[in-house]
Amino acid sequence: MASIIAPSAPRFEHRTDTGPALGLGQSSPRLSWILHTAPEDYIQTGYDIEVTRGTYTTIWSVDSADQVLVPWPAEPITSRESVVVRVRVRGMGYQSEWSDPSTAEAGLLRAEDWNARFISPHSLGGLRQAAPELQGTIAIDGEIVSARLYATAHGLLSARLNDAPVDDTVLAPGWTAYQHRLRYRAYDVTAQVQQGVNRLQVTLGNGWWRGRFGFLGERAIYGDRLALLAQLEVTTADGRVHTLATDETWQARATGILVDDIYDGQTTDLRVGDEGRFDAAVDVVAADLGRLVGEEGPPMRVVGALPATRVWSSPSGRTLVDFGQNVVGWVRLRARTGRSGDQVILRHAEVLEHGELGTEPLRSARATDTYLLRGAGDTLEPSFTFHGFRFAEIDGLEDVSVDDLEAVVISSDLRRTGWFESSHELLDRFHENVVWGMRGNFLDVPTDCPQRDERLGWTGDIQVFAPTATYLFDSAGFLTSWLADLAAEQEPDGSVPHVIPDILRTPLTSAPAAAWGDAATVVPWTLWQTTGDAGVLEQQFESMRSWVDRIAASAGDDLIWRGGFQYGDWLDPTAPHDDAAAAKADPDVVATAHFARSARIVADAATVLGRADDAARYARLADRIRESFGRAFVTPAGRVLSDAQTAYAVALHWDLLTDDVQRRAAAERLADLVRIGAFRIATGFVGTPLICDVLTDSGHPELAHRLLLQTAAPSWLYPVTMGATTVWERWDSLLPDGTINPSGMTSFNHYALGSVVDWVHRRVAGLAPSAPGYRRISIRPIPPRALTHATARHLTPYGEAAVSWRRLDDGLVLEATVPVGAVADVELPWGGGEFTVGHGQHSWRIVEPQAAQAPITTVRQLMDDPVAWARFTAIVLEVSLSPSEERLAHLLGAYLDRPVADLLDGVWTKGWPATPAKTALHGVIADLTGGHEEAATREDRYV
Repeated sequence: MASIIAPSAPRFEHRTDTGPALGLGQSSPRLSWILHTAPEDYIQTGYDIEVTRGTYTTIWSVDSADQVLVPWPAEPITSRESVVVRVRVRGMGYQSEWSDPSTAEAGLLRAEDWNARFISPHSLGGLRQAAPELQGTIAIDGEIVSARLYATAHGLLSARLNDAPVDDTVLAPGWTAYQHRLRYRAYDVTAQVQQGVNRLQVTLGNGWWRGRFGFLGERAIYGDRLALLAQLEVTTADGRVHTLATDETWQARATGILVDDIYDGQTTDLRVGDEGRFDAAVDVVAADLGRLVGEEGPPMRVVGALPATRVWSSPSGRTLVDFGQNVVGWVRLRARTGRSGDQVILRHAEVLEHGELGTEPLRSARATDTYLLRGAGDTLEPSFTFHGFRFAEIDGLEDVSVDDLEAVVISSDLRRTGWFESSHELLDRFHENVVWGMRGNFLDVPTDCPQRDERLGWTGDIQVFAPTATYLFDSAGFLTSWLADLAAEQEPDGSVPHVIPDILRTPLTSAPAAAWGDAATVVPWTLWQTTGDAGVLEQQFESMRSWVDRIAASAGDDLIWRGGFQYGDWLDPTAPHDDAAAAKADPDVVATAHFARSARIVADAATVLGRADDAARYARLADRIRESFGRAFVTPAGRVLSDAQTAYAVALHWDLLTDDVQRRAAAERLADLVRIGAFRIATGFVGTPLICDVLTDSGHPELAHRLLLQTAAPSWLYPVTMGATTVWERWDSLLPDGTINPSGMTSFNHYALGSVVDWVHRRVAGLAPSAPGYRRISIRPIPPRALTHATARHLTPYGEAAVSWRRLDDGLVLEATVPVGAVADVELPWGGGEFTVGHGQHSWRIVEPQAAQAPITTVRQLMDDPVAWARFTAIVLEVSLSPSEERLAHLLGAYLDRPVADLLDGVWTKGWPATPAKTALHGVIADLTGGHEEAATREDRYV
């Protein structure tokens, strides 16, 4: 066989470790690899997997084209066992070299593997007391071969071994549904263990376990005692395993962390050092070790640090700092001056208002870190809190400069996998805002916001954002873990709590809510589509099915989901500021549409899993809901109840209209509603991810492009024009006059409305999966007129895929990269052809057909021509016939099919005395309708 390059070192499950995958929670981990290049005619037909366990090596040869999440070939791995794996591939007369090795090590897979017990300080570390530090010691008398620390906590932990941190993670062990699943981490501490006495010291913080949390200001939701579970295992050259496990022999002391809370911040007395004795007793506390689980996704880490860009005095004389970017983390401040006992206070906010720190959106969250100095030279930063902020206010220090400050950025350490770039500066900034918003809100749980007294895993937000999330970052392990919490927290009747983990625990927030509860079906289906992982469907299938069964029981015989509490098309811009659920789209339409969609997803998931009976059952249910939807909500002429953009979007995108005539009429009505809305956003959480897809698929991509690139409020780019560096919760979280929206619910870091960038990747740049896991790729760009180039790049499970196009004088050049193991279905713009290509680099030149310029005769045609519409609108506003473009578009909604000339004959000007304004309007309308043919093009006349 001819030789080809080796594949990448194999990956275990969805782990993204840069070194050995420690603490593996699966005994039979699936494997994946990438072949970065291969000859054009190469197709994999088989692979060999080499597994080394100790000194014993075995090779398995498998005939298969699969390379993503292939089955573990060997006997299951046991607790603590380490394996080394290599892979090589073959096909079409080629065989690769062996890959580099990957190492994985199982964690403690059974409760019986733990010798440790949870311990809690007997008299220290109570509510509103200083954070406790616990210590255990062990003497090692042999040559050290390896050392592992397995640890978790009720609360947060920060561990040191022999005075050095055990790793670089933060806020361990993170946040899960603690009563069902408590994550532990395995640490490689071989380099830190020494012969002789070793001291393991662990500080505990309140975190999500015991801090103030939720709308009602509750504390100790999961328990009122902090506790540690830790087991240090040291193997020496003589084969002995030396174990230090938490038990009643450990001791505790108080630390200088006087107060720590996620919402309110941390107070630290830096004068309290390490001199204090460990002389307080600990108690062994009862806990179920059966709920311990290993890591599936990456831990939280510091992922960056941003320097301050400006320090200045506010109008009131306060010292303010701007870091130039809205981030999640904390401020690191080097105090060049100060005396022992001086108090330094840092307050945080996302925006300024009237030149001062804008703290109103934080509601009751204090977001304040306080330090009592040891003296000059102290470095100030917290360890058990985080804030969402761009700006900070500093009190208690003089002569602060930008060189003293940086914003420490934290996040779950997700691997970046998706990029987009174009010729449109505002669009690129918006895309970057979405990236920053996801980075800040993917902090172990996909939260709604990172700054106010909330920061919860709202199911509706991630339901709409999941396709975008899985493109931008490798979030499969992160979301798989969260879905396990969702299934664990699901009510016995199938209802899905509105937040996961569920810390609200009220009848209202546990009752079924459309779009929010549908995260149970949509998120696992999205992971299947983007990663090709059928295992997540298997893991979640009972959860998915029970959600649909719950709604079927509520809907009754006619299968219409009526009444009850619904968020609806949450934050539709027409909704009152104090009632975000009062959207224009009828809530029963939205709810029943989601019911149909989830039933169809369960049917499709059952098909993937080979559950034929379930597939048939839920497909019949989905068909019946579809028919009921049409009877209840759609007229024969294609009007959908409430005549709202979101109502048409869900009906069309989820194929709920059974008649072709209805579908065409509904699509045209949606297009007209966009026109009447003056090409501004009129959708909330539900409609926003769908609207551009529906317009594109129904033959109106140019309207979708105008929505995307609109800069007036409400729009995606309006916040960018206002200086936003993350996506906002509301379309107008900051009003045009620079004041904060007074609704009382306003976040400047909320990713949900950024879900449109999924469509930007797929239909503007043109890169999408057309088979699960990108095994088939779709390349179908529809280039907007306003862009001269665009590029999308994604690290698929098979390797990098990319699409790039740039305009030429007579068309464009389209370039694509297809990874080895995948094929691409290509549809060139302007009917340039459809075909399939294999892996490699590809390029096509497409000539744009030169269509004759159609005359503008109707009002609809006038509105569809951006240049003509801008010219017309400018004159109308100039002569004060309408107070705004929005009012003008709304007025013209009744005349879309009328000739433009009718605007002169009765809409406004009948009986209007001759004036220069009337003459100007006459001239513009005559010009628009072809009255001045001497101009070469309309663009020449209006630019």
